[in-house]
Amino acid sequence: MIRLTLLFFALALPAAAQERLTAEAFDAFTRGQTFYYGYDAEPYGAEEYLDDRRVRWSFLDGECKEGYWYDTPERLICFVYEDRPDSQQCWAFFNEGGKLRATFENGAQGAPLYQIEKSDKPMLCTGPKIGV
Repeated sequence: MIRLTLLFFALALPAAAQERLTAEAFDAFTRGQTFYYGYDAEPYGAEEYLDDRRVRWSFLDGECKEGYWYDTPERLICFVYEDRPDSQQCWAFFNEGGKLRATFENGAQGAPLYQIEKSDKPMLCTGPKIGV
């Protein structure tokens, strides 16, 4: 019986470690920082987390999109950006050993995004491309 109880607790530990971040924990972890994310072992993009749940996103091409985030009762963090104000992108965020992991929760599930770097410096935004 003791072995069965220990096995139960050992199996439950990874699930507890995988608990979604609350909005408060996410905000405290990210605010004032720029996170660089990777996808499938490749650089994917960066997000700068500002005050009042505002964000700035870039696909690492020098162009940045302003936006904001909000939370849901399911502990999802949803982002809305200036170029798509009628569309939100909702993610589940996890703290894994002091680094963020995010899974996309709008429809098709892909590989998760992983934090590959964190900086207190703002992103470099060169602006939209001019010309054709």
